Amino acid sequence: MDASAIRQWKSEGRNRLKAELDPVVAGALDERRIVGTVVEILIDGEPAYRCAAGFADREAGRPMTRDSIFLLSSVAKPIVTVAALSLVQSGKIGLDDAVSDWLPAFRPRLPDGRGPRITIRQLLTHSAGLSYVFTEQGNGPYHRHAISSGLDDTDDDFPALIDKLSDTPLSYPPGKGWGYSMGLDVLGAVIEQVTTSKLPEAITALVTGPLAMDDTAFSVTDTARLVTHYGDGSRQPRRLAGDDAVPFFGNPVRFSPGRILNPRAFPSSGAGMAGTAGDVIRLLESLKAGHSPVLDDATARSMFDIQARTGGLASGPGWEFGFGGAVLVEPEIAGTPQSRGTLQWDGAYGHKWFVDPARGLTVVALTNTAFEGMNGRFPVDLRDAIYRGL
Repeated sequence: MDASAIRQWKSEGRNRLKAELDPVVAGALDERRIVGTVVEILIDGEPAYRCAAGFADREAGRPMTRDSIFLLSSVAKPIVTVAALSLVQSGKIGLDDAVSDWLPAFRPRLPDGRGPRITIRQLLTHSAGLSYVFTEQGNGPYHRHAISSGLDDTDDDFPALIDKLSDTPLSYPPGKGWGYSMGLDVLGAVIEQVTTSKLPEAITALVTGPLAMDDTAFSVTDTARLVTHYGDGSRQPRRLAGDDAVPFFGNPVRFSPGRILNPRAFPSSGAGMAGTAGDVIRLLESLKAGHSPVLDDATARSMFDIQARTGGLASGPGWEFGFGGAVLVEPEIAGTPQSRGTLQWDGAYGHKWFVDPARGLTVVALTNTAFEGMNGRFPVDLRDAIYRGL
């Protein structure tokens, strides 16, 4: 195939994707399931679809743009995971090092009083016995200790967080179970000790700087580009207040969008960053392409390997957990057109991303609507439309 034929083939492919995806985005907006979105798709490293649609601020009539800045929530996790793996790669820390070697105050116990050894690997893979306040039923220990998930506001710094977690019983013996958790937040405190830098500066030096993710950080200076976030559960998404809650599988998840502007709150590795879709896709594409300025090929590939068995708890049946996200093991069981070996995760503010190396696909869809943009109809319709358009 000569160069002109390749260009025509690529153009036809982009047109097919556009024909499939534009109606999905328009439908979600017209039906008021989401307020706004930015979608970025790369195929074999080249732009295949880009879309900014809806409102960044509905009440102000401010349109969404491709450089809109979102509160990333758990989309921060792969960023911090890459930072930690870069430290492992350079020999500054080991995956099986005890966390207490770096954080002597971090010594949580099991309900029977035993103080087990917790490793860096277990923090990375949510198998350390930690939990989240929003996964508790009723007035559990995370509620009683007022442990911030990273989504709600707090004046706790890292030492206060570590003290509270150390006083909270573990949910299960480390390495003997799986539970979505604040492991990445503890890891952020470890990164500070390893690098002798504050976490925001360490992440800039290790990840966002080398990848030119210029709009991604634990703070926002250009607030004019920061989107307004909304919560669903009513006739149309409602603007989230300063201290708000959105129901999620029967539990309220507390959101404080203004936390990103609070310099006293600990920088949450699990939920506390803000950034653009373009920055996020640059990070994810670097993992697939195998030419990351941050990770060598073997370390990047390890993120797509099964690192923890979850029994379907990560992303449902057919998925296990790698580093930074869930790994697709059985597409038929999962009921997805994605290829075996796909890595994906999401963000509570309304985000979904996945990397399908077998198809050369990298996909980021950020919305400002929780939880429709994360686990509602929109990300499923978008995913299925992508594969129809390939």
